[in-house]
Amino acid sequence: MPEFPIRKIVVAMEDVFHDGGPVAERPRRRGAALALVKNPFAGRYEPDLQAAMEDLKPLGSMLTERLIAAFGDQAGLIDAYGKGAIVGTAGEIEHGALWHVPGGYAMRDRISPSKAIVPSAMKVGGFGASLDVPLGHVNAAYVRSHFDAIPVSAPDGPRPDEILFCLVMSCGGRVHARMGGLEAKDVTGEDGLR
Repeated sequence: MPEFPIRKIVVAMEDVFHDGGPVAERPRRRGAALALVKNPFAGRYEPDLQAAMEDLKPLGSMLTERLIAAFGDQAGLIDAYGKGAIVGTAGEIEHGALWHVPGGYAMRDRISPSKAIVPSAMKVGGFGASLDVPLGHVNAAYVRSHFDAIPVSAPDGPRPDEILFCLVMSCGGRVHARMGGLEAKDVTGEDGLR
């Protein structure tokens, strides 16, 4: 049974007051929680990876709880999420795909309701690589105001035999969103799309 020992956890938060236009009535809070973990599959090909998703579920829950806690008094306003992974160079991109169930379902279990798919990005990268982790509305994939990304990186990782797993969340859409389409207030939340 594989293990993914944690070397480091980082939680980063930001409040966006404006993006060149008028100051928002309430700043948009965005955050990311990431973990650098040992990759038990580094340097070798493993034909059966799926069982390892179970081993990552506690990490998904831990990062979800830490990130929600970091939102403080705005935790109840979280309405966008995403996930990502950067696999160190001794691994393969499929090792990042291990994060789909543990990362995505951990957030969906805590953010209610959450019918929409959790947007995802992954890649293989070297030391200090960055990843733009996509955000999408938690109940309706067609809410354009919530299309966004949060860049994540760790200056000291991932090492070749590590994986950086990440979760991101935000409260509200882009500060000056004005591209039309379905608005968050009009979401029915029945099918994850609208």
